[in-house]
Amino acid sequence: MTVALAAGLVSASQPLLDLTAGEVRRAVDGWHAVLRIGAVDHRVWSKDPPVLGALYAAELPFDGEFDTRAYAARRLWRAMNGRAPGPAFHTLSKQRRERLSAAIRALDAHRAGGSYRVIAEGLFGKKRIPDRAWKTHDLRNRTIRLVQGGLALMRGGYRKLLRPGRKDE
Repeated sequence: MTVALAAGLVSASQPLLDLTAGEVRRAVDGWHAVLRIGAVDHRVWSKDPPVLGALYAAELPFDGEFDTRAYAARRLWRAMNGRAPGPAFHTLSKQRRERLSAAIRALDAHRAGGSYRVIAEGLFGKKRIPDRAWKTHDLRNRTIRLVQGGLALMRGGYRKLLRPGRKDE
């Protein structure tokens, strides 16, 4: 989320956002801070260095990331006001995490020269792989899809993990 110094935009009843209380780092594009409020880390960016006691406001450009930024701003506001921030904008399900892990393992084995049968044995266990009818077995097809998924991740598809559910991609 982007924050900027606010001149008279925040009422005195609102709690102050103290960027100096977090882990602050300077980068070529500005200042990055990680604020831990409760058990949640909030990441904010400012083009100006943090100032102790300054008032800040969230800047939310109307672009393709507006919904993500608005959600993050609301979570930060809720945390600053002592309320539960709510769920993170995007969390991967256990099933999705396991599939990604299997795809990366399959990719590693494929890049090391392993055949689909060897990869399947490593992923699913040798007992589940038939001696006959391997060419039509469902685990062979699943292994091929996992390797293809790993290759897609390697070629930049991992970026989609950061922006799930986008209809325009």
